[in-house]
Amino acid sequence: MRPTCGRLQLLFGFVGFMLHVVLAGYQWYMSDEKKAERIYQAQEVRKQLLRETCERHKGAFSKHSVEDLSDAELGSLLVDDKHGVIYCYIPKVACTNWKRVMMVLNRGEPYQDPMSIPGDFVHTPNRITKLTSSPEIEIKAKLKHYTKFLFVRDPFVRILSAYRDKFFKLNEYYYQNYGRNILRQYGNNPNPPRTAQEAFSSDVRPSFYNFIQYLLDPDTERIEPFEPHWRQMHRLCHPCLIEYDFVGHQESLQEDAVRLLSILKLEDTIKFPSSYENMTSPDSLMDWFRTVPLEDRRRLFSLYEEDFRLFGYSEPKTLLND
Repeated sequence: MRPTCGRLQLLFGFVGFMLHVVLAGYQWYMSDEKKAERIYQAQEVRKQLLRETCERHKGAFSKHSVEDLSDAELGSLLVDDKHGVIYCYIPKVACTNWKRVMMVLNRGEPYQDPMSIPGDFVHTPNRITKLTSSPEIEIKAKLKHYTKFLFVRDPFVRILSAYRDKFFKLNEYYYQNYGRNILRQYGNNPNPPRTAQEAFSSDVRPSFYNFIQYLLDPDTERIEPFEPHWRQMHRLCHPCLIEYDFVGHQESLQEDAVRLLSILKLEDTIKFPSSYENMTSPDSLMDWFRTVPLEDRRRLFSLYEEDFRLFGYSEPKTLLND
């Protein structure tokens, strides 16, 4: 019995649908492969840039080996011995979410959702094991054999993010320990409010330019090292002394996170939290830096120039040649 015209149309339609599904799957696979290759190439470029820049600027760094670093200088390195992972955290570069991931890894299987861990909890001291808690001989072995990673960010965007988080919002700790002194020294306010609540009620806070003046003042570091939220990234993670296996960027955070979890063979068990909204962006820089004189912008660039060079961020010409 010969097939009717309707049956033939149905058959061809089904075949066409299956071909469409196969082609779509193939295109998705190829797209995924290309994306993985692109991320891999980006990693190679970033690591090669680090090696070359470190080699060219050896004299700029006072320490010549990891053994020269103090426990305080290695204080940003967190370790997960279960999976053989070391993470150097940099404040204002998605470190809350990466600390959540490290805490989940330390707790082992079954892995919980990183977002189930409160942000304040992960920043409590000693919640995550520090590399420096190990004996010196073990530290050396772990740095050699463990998978080491860090995430970096455009240095000027990071500085602005630190200011907005610590001084533009109500933060009693940073107001008492830094804000009041900044208002006295650079804000022409010899008697600032006693508490952050009083200051905000009176609309008194250090301006962004006051904060930049504080960073540029030689006395700031003469008294004590920069607070980690505005300390240079290379001084937190020492990429010329520690050979990192993965260098992530805040600007490509989500896809870099997926790639890193894949390298760690955890992509099917742990999901990196989605980026939060209202992140400080490069586009907002000019609006904030308008209050900063050109010469001070250039001095600020000199202060963070090594971070720009090491991590492949372009010189912000619109800010430095305005």
